[in-house]
This record gives sequence, C-alpha cells and structure tokens, in this order.
Amino acid sequence: MLKLDWIEALGDRNPQLLRELKGRLKPRNLILAGAISILGQFLLLMSFLVRLPHPIVENNIEVLPTIDPYCTRSIAHDNDRTCLVDAAGDLLIDWQRWSLDLFLILSVIGIFSLLVAGTYLLIDNLAQEERRGTLNFIRLSPRSPQNILWGKILGVPILLYVVALLAVPLHLWAGFSASIPLIWILSFYGVLATSCLFFYSLSLLFSLISSGVLSGFEAWLGSGTVLIFLCFALRKRIESDPFDWLNVFSPALILQYLISATGNEPTISFSQLGIQNLHWFNLPVGLGIVGVVSISVLNYSLWTYWSWQAMQRRFPNFSKSIFSKRQSYLLVACFEVVTLGFAVFGEKSGLIYHFQILLAYNFLLFFGLIIALTPQRQAVQDWARYRKQKQSSRKGLLNSSLLRDLAIGEKSPAIVAIALNLAITAIILIPWIVIALDGSYKLSALMALVLSSSFILVCAAIAQLVVFTQTQKQGLWIMGILGTVIITPPLMLALLSIGPIKAPTLWLFTVFAVAAIKDAGAFNILLTLLGQLSILTLCSVQITRQLKKAGASGSISLFAPPKASLP
Repeated sequence: MLKLDWIEALGDRNPQLLRELKGRLKPRNLILAGAISILGQFLLLMSFLVRLPHPIVENNIEVLPTIDPYCTRSIAHDNDRTCLVDAAGDLLIDWQRWSLDLFLILSVIGIFSLLVAGTYLLIDNLAQEERRGTLNFIRLSPRSPQNILWGKILGVPILLYVVALLAVPLHLWAGFSASIPLIWILSFYGVLATSCLFFYSLSLLFSLISSGVLSGFEAWLGSGTVLIFLCFALRKRIESDPFDWLNVFSPALILQYLISATGNEPTISFSQLGIQNLHWFNLPVGLGIVGVVSISVLNYSLWTYWSWQAMQRRFPNFSKSIFSKRQSYLLVACFEVVTLGFAVFGEKSGLIYHFQILLAYNFLLFFGLIIALTPQRQAVQDWARYRKQKQSSRKGLLNSSLLRDLAIGEKSPAIVAIALNLAITAIILIPWIVIALDGSYKLSALMALVLSSSFILVCAAIAQLVVFTQTQKQGLWIMGILGTVIITPPLMLALLSIGPIKAPTLWLFTVFAVAAIKDAGAFNILLTLLGQLSILTLCSVQITRQLKKAGASGSISLFAPPKASLP
C-alpha cells in the first residue's frame, strides 16, 4: 500500500520521471547495473593490490625490491622511495599514497562515467523520442517544460546513478585511508553533482537544437565532445590566463586541492597542474577549497541557468530562436564579466595575450549568438508583413517602434541585436583596455576590437541573407557559410605562406586581424574598416529589399480578391 501511495505521489508530481523509472528500474536492469559496479570495483581493487611491492624471487632466493612508488619513504631523503622493512623483515608500505591513488582513479572514472555516459544517454533518449514521434506528444502535455526536462535528467540516467552510488563506500574508504577530510570529499560530491546538472542540461539543449539535423549522430557527437574536453581539462595546467576558465568546467579541478590535504604525492601526474595560480578578478580562488568549490559551483550554476532559459524556449516550439533578444543582452554581459575576471591577473606586459584570448572567446560567442538569434524564414516574412500593414495604417507618421522591434522583437532580423551586444562587449572591455594594458598596446587593442566587431556584423548580415533563401536546415547552412567566410581566407593565406608580417592588410580582413594590426599602418586599418562597412552596407540594402519584397507579397496575397473557382 505504501509503495502504491509513493508511486502515485511521484506520478502526480512528475509523470515524466515516473515514466522513465518504470521503463528502466526492472529487476534485470538493476541486477546488471549492480553486477557491473561491483565487478568493476573488484577488478580495480585487485589491480591496485597487484601493484603493491612484494619480494622478487631470483635464483630461488626472495629479494626485497629496493625502489617502489608505494614503499615507505626514507626519513633522510623525502623524495627517496627506497624500500624500508620492519623488525620482522616485512616491507613497510605507504598505504596512504596507495589509498590516494585508488581514490583519485575512482574519482576520475566516476567523472568520465557520469558525464560522458550520461550525456550520451540523454541525447540519445531525446533523439529516439523525436524519431518515434512521442516527443510531440510529450510537448503537448499540460506539464511545464521544466517538469518534463527534470524528469528526463533524473530518470534517463537512473541506472548510471545506481552504478555510481554502489561505488561510494569504496570511494569513501579510500578517501579516509588517504587522510582526506569528510567535508572535502562531500565538497567533491557537490561539485560533481552540479557539473552533472550542467552537462546534462547542455546535452538536452543540444539535442533540442540538433533535432532532425544530424540523423542519429548527435549522441555520439555530444558525448565525444564531452570526452575530449574532459581529457583536455584533466591535463591542462592553470597559467593565470583566460584559458583557466576551461579548467573551471571540469570537476577534476577540485581533486588537485584534495591531494594537498594528504601531504602526499600520488603517482598520477595530473596532480601538478598549478591550482594555486587560479585567480578571478585578482582573487586567489585557487588557494583554498572554499574558493575552488565556490567558483566551480557558481560557474556551473550560471551556465546551467542559461541552458534552462534556452530549453524553456525551444522545447515547446522548435521554430523559436534559442534565445530572445532581451535574454541575449544579459547573456553577453554575463559572459564578458566572467571571462574578463580570468584576464585581469598577470604582468602588465602580458595582458595583451589575455586580450587576444578574450577576442577568440568573443568570436565563438557571437558565432553561436548569430545562429541562436537569427529567426526562421517564415518568422521574418511574418514580421515583414506585419511591418508593412503597420506602416500602411500610419502613413505620414514616423514609425518610432521600428527600432524597438529590431532590438527586442521575436521575429525581426538579428543584426541590430548583434550590434547592441557588441556595444555591451565594448562597454565592458574598453575600460579594462584603457586602464590595464601597457601603453604601447592600448591603441592596437582598441583597433582590434573595432575590426572584430565590424567583421562580426558582416557575418550577421550574411547569415540574415541566408535566411531569405528557400533552404531546409537553416542552421546548418548558416554554420557552413559562416564557417567558410571565417576559415577560408586565413587558410588560403597560410597555404600561400603569406604571414601577417608579410601582408598585414590582407590579414586585417580575416578573423585574425589582431595578429596584423601592429604591422599595419593607420591607412590600411582605415581602409579595412571602410571595406567591411561597405560590405555591411551592401548586405543591409539587400536585406531591406528582401524584407520589402516579403511585405509586399504578403499584402498582395492578403488583399487580392479570391480567384473564381472552375465549374
């Protein structure tokens, strides 16, 4: 009776979660998950026991090893691993170091299993729902998108959660044996949980965006990307530059601090990655576990929030843009503040390198933002017809709502919104450039910011022109054409062995203009800027023509008399 009441209560609270649990929590699946977890732990433990030092038989005589990573260290020489023996002649084993290695290996396996496998399961599940047609049925449910998506996150990887929970006792035992405080182990679990929520939310968003585009390949692409990123972040050193932001997205970051609590050095090499160099707005967040946990959890929470904002827009209606224009302004402001925080620390002469990394981040951000904000062709046509009708009803009056529509309208072209986002970026970065950068680099950095902004606006205009072509899979076409515009010019120059020093003017027209600004004269920079503005003007004129054409055709079809039907 209690079981039925519990199931009924769960079904009332989250029917999607109940649906996922019923399909997965079957005796056969639970037994298989338990067997995989227990057998995997047993094999791992046996492999570690085999690695312990033991006597070696030579010529029928047992000989003790002289050096081994798990031998108790010599008191005279801290780094010496010469094997010591007790009064009975038995080897003295450094059980703390052995337990630390076991703890770290279990932690890394848990991170990769939960994030990579969980990402695959969620993307594949949503793709299967789309192929079977059940996703449309779920979308019509009276439940909110948050309720449905929470059911997916909690229910789809439930067997993965079972495998992980069964490994917790061994993990805790290894941590205690390595002298790691319980509160620090729990901090690692908290960071890992928030990282799972972030990656799972991003996985669902990716699946909603790529629905019907990648033809079943999206699960492999998403999980493969997460796998490559985790491998990269696991080995990447912290260098006190904006690239450190990538380390904060890896839950393995906190493991580097847990190692220091033991006063021992593991045999795993990723322990020496310089976590103490992690700074954000000159705050030494890498010097204490409170700082490391705080920046990790806050970073995950911020971008999980934005992932959910996008999912709530995309889930009910796949034709909607990923973000609204209003949301994009706050999103860009958050992005610039977060990344700038990792750039301000360092020697004054080296901050220009940090600025170049920020420019690279911004190109990636605005490349995605152009795709996210550019509306579908039908939406633009509807907006053009609406504007045409509104203008016809207000003849002789200045239409003051046009800029408002372009800035925050759901269906209007995205060029003005991209320009406003670029202005937000400039407002945040320019004070830092003027105050922090070395005097010889300030003007170059400002010119690079202007040229990159005009280049991004040209890309936004090209993307808007793609919308007017009658093509399926609009997002893929925009990505392909913008990718060609961005990659082809510098690739051709590189193949022709034409470097930024040899021909700076040509490089000014590419995404790597910042590398050529120092060698280009003021006239060449001005010429490049005029050229980009000319291209932007031509694209804008063509966009205006297309909008007028769409508005006129809509009005003609709307007010034309009905055709006489044939008898």
